[in-house]
Amino acid sequence: MFDGSKYDFEENVRLTKEVVDYAHAHGVVVEAELGKLAGIEDDVNVEASDAMYTDPAQAKEFVERTGCDSLAIAIGTSHGAYKFKGEAKLRFDILAKIKELIPNTPIVLHGASTVIPELVEMCNKYGGNIPGAKGVPDEILNEASKKGVSKINVDTDLRLAMTAQIRKVFAEDPSSFDPRKYLTPAREEVKNTVKHKIKDVFGSSGKC
Repeated sequence: MFDGSKYDFEENVRLTKEVVDYAHAHGVVVEAELGKLAGIEDDVNVEASDAMYTDPAQAKEFVERTGCDSLAIAIGTSHGAYKFKGEAKLRFDILAKIKELIPNTPIVLHGASTVIPELVEMCNKYGGNIPGAKGVPDEILNEASKKGVSKINVDTDLRLAMTAQIRKVFAEDPSSFDPRKYLTPAREEVKNTVKHKIKDVFGSSGKC
């Protein structure tokens, strides 16, 4: 995965093509990104005012010029646990146009965690401080999967799942220091979260 979305269009094209050419020569596929998502990912912080929806015409040109194998687009998702202040909404009109122009390119959504309320509540109950966190509702992600999105990134939900259970163990048993004891329920929560996404949200059961 190469993310050149922080650069202007031409620089993103140039750098992405450089990565694609090298990767393809070694039998590796490349996921690229066009359009800026708001929020914080690693050390990159993009203000909401600087976020930009992906332009469908640019998406077509980008794929044709770079040869990338899949494309992550910006239609309203964002990184982190605070995705929406008001009603959660994605620009499915933009997605539809992009799919029309590049029907054979798998489309990806980054920053698409639901920010599962039960996990947020558990984190906060056991000492966390993430009030008002709000993600993309499951029903909207389900609709996205039906409208042509091939891959949906939900890293925040997995972080919440693990952290919630670890906090719970430490709160209920402050003497606990064995990673095998507190990581076991944490891994199980992550596994259950992934099962829920695959089966109930993405409709991906039995597919590979």
